[in-house]
Amino acid sequence: MRIAIVSILLLIVFASSGCSTGEGRFLTGYDFTSVEKIAVIDVIGDTKSEAVKTQIANFFEMELLGKGYSPVERAQVQILLEEQDFQASGITPEQHAVKAGKILNVPVVMLINIPKFGEDINMTAKMLDVEDGKVLWIGSGTAKTGKIFSTVLGAAAGAAAGAVISDQTGSDNTTTGAVIGGVLGGAAGYALSPQAAERARTTVRKMCDSVPSRL
Repeated sequence: MRIAIVSILLLIVFASSGCSTGEGRFLTGYDFTSVEKIAVIDVIGDTKSEAVKTQIANFFEMELLGKGYSPVERAQVQILLEEQDFQASGITPEQHAVKAGKILNVPVVMLINIPKFGEDINMTAKMLDVEDGKVLWIGSGTAKTGKIFSTVLGAAAGAAAGAVISDQTGSDNTTTGAVIGGVLGGAAGYALSPQAAERARTTVRKMCDSVPSRL
């Protein structure tokens, strides 16, 4: 009986460890020790939740810090790009990231893509040289998340904003505006559940294991 219990526990451990995978490759011959500042420019792909994008970006920034890099905080990146009235229409995400890096005055930028977002999350990430757009590092990973979302305050804020907008535009149905605003706010306010966040973070860690350290 004891052997059976131990076997079941081992199976659970192995199953849990297999929930996240990640790998990456870097450009040989490039002097990564010359890079200090780096900016995570954008998180694109299948998720529309700004809360999730921020979580994923933060996971990468944590790993970059551990490797000796100095990432520009995501909120600061967005503020600086807005101040410069930066537009990215008509160019690829990679071109967008490189141009944004020149505005931010950083030598290297990172672009994260989440092409599949659900109970399974697929992620890819690239580090790009701002000078010539060269790919310096690329990684990919997957995570099995189970329950994916936990809600935050976005729904309540969205509902309030929707009601105000309807009232200001003279709509006869402010309730409808509140409902619409709540849906939109809720979508923006969805964050990863604790379990999904931990597995996504593990995936990011495994992806970034191959990032050359500056330390």
